[in-house]
Amino acid sequence: MDKIQFSAPCLFGIEGICADELKRMEIKNVRAENGRVLFEGDLSTLARVNLCSRYAERVQILLAEFKAYSFEDLFQGVKKIEWEKWLTKDEAFPVKGHSVSSKLASVPDCQKIIKKAAVSRLSSKYHTDWFDETGGRHQIQFLIIKDKVSIMLDTSGEGLHKRGYRREATEAPIKETLAAAMADLSHVRPFSTVIDPFCGSGTILIESAMKALNIAPGLRRSFAAEKWEVVPERIWSQERERCFDLIDRDAEFQAYGYDIDNNALELTKANALKAGVEKRIHVEKRSIADFSAEFERAAVISNPPYGERLLDIEQARELYRMMGKKFYKRNGYSYTVISPDDNFERNFGRPADKRRKLYNGMIKCQVYMYFKR
Repeated sequence: MDKIQFSAPCLFGIEGICADELKRMEIKNVRAENGRVLFEGDLSTLARVNLCSRYAERVQILLAEFKAYSFEDLFQGVKKIEWEKWLTKDEAFPVKGHSVSSKLASVPDCQKIIKKAAVSRLSSKYHTDWFDETGGRHQIQFLIIKDKVSIMLDTSGEGLHKRGYRREATEAPIKETLAAAMADLSHVRPFSTVIDPFCGSGTILIESAMKALNIAPGLRRSFAAEKWEVVPERIWSQERERCFDLIDRDAEFQAYGYDIDNNALELTKANALKAGVEKRIHVEKRSIADFSAEFERAAVISNPPYGERLLDIEQARELYRMMGKKFYKRNGYSYTVISPDDNFERNFGRPADKRRKLYNGMIKCQVYMYFKR
């Protein structure tokens, strides 16, 4: 099979982090764009990125990009795609997508045209007008922005942020891919100590541990493309074996999670167990008022409660003021905090040494980093 063009959608603000990760996997022609990272590879690349990417939301095969100003343009552009390379006559191929600032504004109509064009192409190749669609699911995704059409096949199934360890979560949890990005921004390493004083269901602690131990985030889940006939099972088994070989079982990493909610602490322990990092994560009921520097060095990473969760903005800001008192400059310590509050630094008591705009779901946030002595 020829080189495959891929697209990996990711949260706005972490495209560069995601691109750097793919380059470390020795993947070719990586380039970051707004909201996605493009790259090239083969079927092994497909499996590797699904299993190993901490920051991508999913892995898509980018089949075609073209301009479409009419439904006929859309039909002909989709019909040119070599669908028979990816789909047998029994496999499923539903269609979904989005259209933004384009002449073809009706998403349902676009879905129908794309489906019709794919069926037309496959009918001519397989000499049949009927497709059972009982086999592996090939989700066709389309994106039309300013009349430019992108046609993709989703290889992931559920979003890659669903690692398989977080069956339950506290209210307003941080997304796993965002927690992983915060661990990256905090320079978590195999020898790091990480503290989260508002640990919730433990996502930041678990993602930090998995990064430090080099545990592939997708090892405990399955992917849509595993059921595709075009992707041999041996590729998945080889890539999984590679992931297991790369785990750093000798890492010194330890993490400590504090919360005032007993349920949150129990969730953290249960999720850490499912993730296979329970021996690295220690939890204790403790409020931010009791925070102290117990270790020689530590990275404090946190998603503190804020207005939408507390229902009281002033309570959140009082919390920030307490954090500012407790998170004072000390040798060996760094602090990374995510917040949607534009007044965070004012309430915290000092400007961040560095900040970065990110999104927690649909909520625009800033990650505030304090590391200078």
